[in-house]
Amino acid sequence: MLWRFVRRLLGEILYFVFDMNFTQTLLEILKYTIPALVVLLSSYLIVKRFLVSELKRKQIALLRDTQNVTIPLRLQAYERLAMLVERMHPRQLVPRVVEAGMTVNDLQQALLFNIKTEFEHNLSQQIYVSKEVWSTVKTVKEQELNMIGHIARQLQPDAPAKELHMRIVDYVLTTESALPTDIALQVINDEAKRVLSYGAQA
Repeated sequence: MLWRFVRRLLGEILYFVFDMNFTQTLLEILKYTIPALVVLLSSYLIVKRFLVSELKRKQIALLRDTQNVTIPLRLQAYERLAMLVERMHPRQLVPRVVEAGMTVNDLQQALLFNIKTEFEHNLSQQIYVSKEVWSTVKTVKEQELNMIGHIARQLQPDAPAKELHMRIVDYVLTTESALPTDIALQVINDEAKRVLSYGAQA
């Protein structure tokens, strides 16, 4: 009984499929559907291309606006860090800090305090510069602190400050390798020039 039902159902389906009216109806439907699908696909592609180009245009405009803000901030950061490094250089630092009547210990503490204060005052500049530049500035600070401590330990704490002053000057004049401050200034200058040449992507 089931087999008869299946045969009858298949017969009706085949009759419907090969019926001329069905074929004509199907052709009529396709005649309107295919052009509509082509138009729809074309419209989709045109709108998609327009939206993509519009998005790119907005991204370029946003990048340009961002650069107009970030590049001056970055250049200002390089300027401040270069000034910080210059102020940490012994030839600038010691004459600025030393006072009459100071002992070696007094001058040492004043130098260390000055370097740490200047560095902490410029901590926010690390946001605008590369890791390399900021790491270089931090290294200079540590090396300057270590150099002052090393020289001061060779002297009597209550000796006149001029002894420490003269030892530091002698160290600067006789050291054969480049001073940390000079290396740091070169790193800062190189990166600042790259930013000026290539923009915020540098």
